[in-house]
Amino acid sequence: MASLLRQIVAGPRARHAEAGLDLCYVTDNIIATSGPSGTYPQRAYRNPLDSLVKFLDYKHGEDWAIWEFRAEGTGYPDDEVYGRIYHYPFPDHHPPPFALIPNIMASMRNWLKEKKGRVVVVHCKAGKGRSGTASCSYLISEEGWTVKDALKRFTERRMRPGWGDGVSIPSQLRWIGYVDRWAKHGKIYVERQVEVLEVHCWGLRDGVKIAIEGFANDGKIIKTFHTFKREERELVRGEVQSTGGFASAVTEVMGKSGLGRSLSKKEPKSTTALGGDKDTADDKSNPGLEHVVTYPLDKSAMLDGAMSSQADSSKEDVLDTPSGDDSPPRKANGKGDVVFRPSKRVVLPTNDFNLDVERRNKAAYGLTMVTSVAHVWINTFFEGNGPEQNGEADESGVFDITWEAMDGIKGSSKKGTRAFDKIAVVWKALTDESGKPGIVITEPKEGEEVKQSSPADWKGEHSVAPSEGKDLGLRTESPVDSSVNVSKASSINEEVSKASPQAILTAPAPHEDGTEGVRSHGPSGEDTIETPSSGSGSGPSESPTSRTLSSSPV
Repeated sequence: MASLLRQIVAGPRARHAEAGLDLCYVTDNIIATSGPSGTYPQRAYRNPLDSLVKFLDYKHGEDWAIWEFRAEGTGYPDDEVYGRIYHYPFPDHHPPPFALIPNIMASMRNWLKEKKGRVVVVHCKAGKGRSGTASCSYLISEEGWTVKDALKRFTERRMRPGWGDGVSIPSQLRWIGYVDRWAKHGKIYVERQVEVLEVHCWGLRDGVKIAIEGFANDGKIIKTFHTFKREERELVRGEVQSTGGFASAVTEVMGKSGLGRSLSKKEPKSTTALGGDKDTADDKSNPGLEHVVTYPLDKSAMLDGAMSSQADSSKEDVLDTPSGDDSPPRKANGKGDVVFRPSKRVVLPTNDFNLDVERRNKAAYGLTMVTSVAHVWINTFFEGNGPEQNGEADESGVFDITWEAMDGIKGSSKKGTRAFDKIAVVWKALTDESGKPGIVITEPKEGEEVKQSSPADWKGEHSVAPSEGKDLGLRTESPVDSSVNVSKASSINEEVSKASPQAILTAPAPHEDGTEGVRSHGPSGEDTIETPSSGSGSGPSESPTSRTLSSSPV
């Protein structure tokens, strides 16, 4: 029964043919696996930790070590894997703080180069997004692979045919593009404080809340630094009309789903490569990305956030009138062009920041209907052309992105109804007290000590679920009685509620492990991985190198 549960959870992921375990050999020395567990009920449907360790001992003796990326906690103590574990945790469905990348790459390189035949075992929760980002980054920065080949290899080895890409989240793909540029220009990275000056929004609908977020606690937590309020909004063009609350939200969702009056479908659908049209796909700033994946036009996204030139988001959404009705079509929702300027300075501690968007409509009994959820991560060092300018990135810049190119809910493409057509962030890098532009971070040289991040609580008792409450459907208002403080742009007057919103009723979400489509792949191409029948592996009770792996936190 436990084996059947694990097969169901793994779904379209490829399982290693030899172990019955959910793992794959990305290359001969990189193994990707979903997060193992030594306790019930998780071990009933995830990789049992003792089975995974037995397999690794049997196949690789002492020549394996784990790199884990789970901000929610590993689910097991370090001593159950002989202390051979590196911790670089960051939240699920998000890219890592870029400052972690040099140490992750250097630590993996040092382990593999120190002795021939060694392997690294990377895992997050599902063994897809975070593990794929790290695996592809290593192949690109340390082995000289192209972005296209690295992404293709990870998908081929980790995913079942026809189940999509191993790394599919737009912001994680953008980070892999950053790694490629970092590796090609001397592996120099300068961490800076960044101030968000303005947010420009075209075609803003009613009920949209916009927040600026960044990393905290070594990247394990996503913190809200500012939520825009009504008085911080300037309407430049058009009018953000009220939708009429819950009833209008339901009508709009039904129209979008084809259940009621549907949106106009006069425009034919087409597909485009990840890089957009041919001219965009051949853009030298993102080499090798033009054939990575093909999306329908309304889901296309580039690593730099731009959209296909064929996308026409300027057209107004129009509700079709019933057959025989001669009245003119009416607008689905009023929308306007808006500029948000924070009333107090919004300064983030690093180059990484997230633009978080949510659209809400008030419902009865203290509930709110969430109809849109989306976000996008960027790093201003790379958006400011830092690698191409010998580490001297632009001091200011503008990043823009269309609604279609935003990240969806929990790593999916699902975002709900359109909240805007296009959005842009105006940012400025700050100097420190001594006038220096920032902290120069280089990759440690081969053989040098590499720092780790502090691990999250392995039991998960003090972890933060970054996607908590981030879903479509009915939920309690957050903060309570916030309706009086929400502007027509849906800006909450209080920055952040200390209590996370409690989900009341949500739309169907991806499986909690997000493991759809993953498969196993052995070193010889096997599709099933069975645990060794005996514990005859050469793994020690404690690794003689375990103490050297536990270097001080970043």
